[in-house]
Amino acid sequence: MSLQSGPGSLRCSPEELKTLFLFEKLSDEQVEKLCREGHIEIIEPGPVFSEGEPATCFYVLMDGSLVLTKNSGGEEMVISRTSQRGVYAGAWQAYLRDRVPQTYPSSMRTTETSRFFVLDAECFAEIVEEWFPMALHLLEGLFVGALNTKQIVDQRERLLALGSLSAGLTHELNNPAAAAVRATDALRDRVAHMRQKLKMMANGSLDPASLTSLVGLQEEAVELVAKAPKLSPLEASDAEDELGDWLDDHGIAGGWDLAPTFVQAGLDIAWLDKVAATVDESKTLEGAIRWLNYTVETELLMNEIADSTTRVSTLVGAAKQYSQMDRAPYQTIDLRELLDSTLVMLARKIGDDISVVKEYDPAVPPIPAYAAELNQVWTNLVDNAVQAMNGVGTLTVATRLDHDHVLVEIGDTGPGVPEDIRSRIFEPFFTTKPVGEGTGLGLDISWRIVVKKHHGDLRVESEPGNTRFVVRLPVEPATEAEPTTETTEGES
Repeated sequence: MSLQSGPGSLRCSPEELKTLFLFEKLSDEQVEKLCREGHIEIIEPGPVFSEGEPATCFYVLMDGSLVLTKNSGGEEMVISRTSQRGVYAGAWQAYLRDRVPQTYPSSMRTTETSRFFVLDAECFAEIVEEWFPMALHLLEGLFVGALNTKQIVDQRERLLALGSLSAGLTHELNNPAAAAVRATDALRDRVAHMRQKLKMMANGSLDPASLTSLVGLQEEAVELVAKAPKLSPLEASDAEDELGDWLDDHGIAGGWDLAPTFVQAGLDIAWLDKVAATVDESKTLEGAIRWLNYTVETELLMNEIADSTTRVSTLVGAAKQYSQMDRAPYQTIDLRELLDSTLVMLARKIGDDISVVKEYDPAVPPIPAYAAELNQVWTNLVDNAVQAMNGVGTLTVATRLDHDHVLVEIGDTGPGVPEDIRSRIFEPFFTTKPVGEGTGLGLDISWRIVVKKHHGDLRVESEPGNTRFVVRLPVEPATEAEPTTETTEGES
């Protein structure tokens, strides 16, 4: 609430005002005008005004003590506690007029009976405009310029992140797409050879019964491909040697080229013996073996195409999940899906030398959130963790339920965040990266998304080898925070 002239109001003394650092350089006429327009207010211990209320008064402390607080994640955070004469708070941005929301940027309370010089916000704005026109222009330029600079750098940060993600996604899509193209070309060649080999066998001495049996073996080979066991390199090498020897013993030219395909398909000597028993070994065995080899290769290539196209589909699905394409901005989401899609999008940046450990608590329910913006938070935190580990270490992504909140932890095994800068890492433009490698906005953006947009909390817990960024989000829907211009209370 704002306090106007009333029973607790007293006339001020120009001589006393001039003892305050804020007014000591003013002329006698200016100080006298302040006394005419304002008044002295005696305020008992308790709240004076609340954050977000219309800013109607400018307060200067004469005697007593005050506490300034801001709301953070639903909790009051003390930003200043002082008894210094002359400190000011309240409608101190009134001179910026409609360039900023004219609301109290923080809450103020007194901890003892205190005296304030109180000036109406409109009167304060007119006085600043009249007495300090040049200073006002400089302040406006500084304030608006800082906002514009932050917006431009913020946009650049987003574009750089988008470019990095796009490059990574393109690279990830190119691999399975290229594999599918190669497999398709090879498949076309194998099918052509299989037709030719079948024609040669049909023109030979292969009787209908043997051809029927051979087709049955072909179907059996297809089934075995789907069930083929995974062999270690040593086991595969031994199996290839055995099949190669069998093919040589039966006069099959180039048997060592055929053996790896049969081994990959899970076919052994017993199966080759069945083929030899089905056809005339001296006339059609080699043709039958090569025809069956083409069959196996065809099936393996089709599996490769299926794996590649599935990989492409998975990447596209992850990209849609990450960008929240065609989805409402505010929705009920599964945090695991968001985290998984972010890890897929950042797979190339994470690299092969970082182990990713997922610890998802099944008790975590879906929560209402701005999914695309939370993905930006995960991106910033994972990217920071990867850089902190210099590409080598363990990245831990965990979720857990904590009463009426959900916790998401992004952990790394890097050297940790030094204690002397831990309190500053969420400040805009603060960065420990070399010049040109970071803007210092990633964590600031993440903090604003979590705290301002979702009424949650973001903090860091760090020691060498174990750094964790902890995001705390409410399970129940919360009213969206109104857009505000973030400022700092004026205090000397």
